[in-house]
Amino acid sequence: MFLPKKPTSFKIRLLTFLLNLFPTYRRTGGRVIFVTTDFSDVHVRLKLGWGTKNYVGTMFGGCMASAADPIYMIQLMRMLGEEYIVWDKSASIRFKRPGDRTLYIRFLITEELLASIKERVLTEHEFDIELSADWVDEEGTVYATVEKVLYIASKAFYKEKQRARKNKK
Repeated sequence: MFLPKKPTSFKIRLLTFLLNLFPTYRRTGGRVIFVTTDFSDVHVRLKLGWGTKNYVGTMFGGCMASAADPIYMIQLMRMLGEEYIVWDKSASIRFKRPGDRTLYIRFLITEELLASIKERVLTEHEFDIELSADWVDEEGTVYATVEKVLYIASKAFYKEKQRARKNKK
């Protein structure tokens, strides 16, 4: 569906396989079908089938939302490393048309975005960022847009904030 720009490795294919086996993610109906070695590009497929159909025979919106839910957080955790804290804060989905076929979504974190995040953490210590991605069909027609708000902080700042909060109690 999407044209990957970077090759993937055996280790990443194994992690992808294990994520797709993880019961909570498996039940969404979504399948991670491609991950670059640096996690900057992740592709997910969601087939229309008995486990993803709603009452009227189209894609259940909850499947679209839940299959997309953990991806940006996992990407940023992997790309930023252990010096950072990344938490999901909120998610929303805006449906544009009924999902009546297999859909795909691409999560792309560019080097520019990653550098911007690191710079903001240096100056602000913590902030919320909004990222979005579209569920599309093979022709690129948009069926829904998923918006995620993530909290990002330096680990040292976050731990100090938690310690101060604990000491207030």
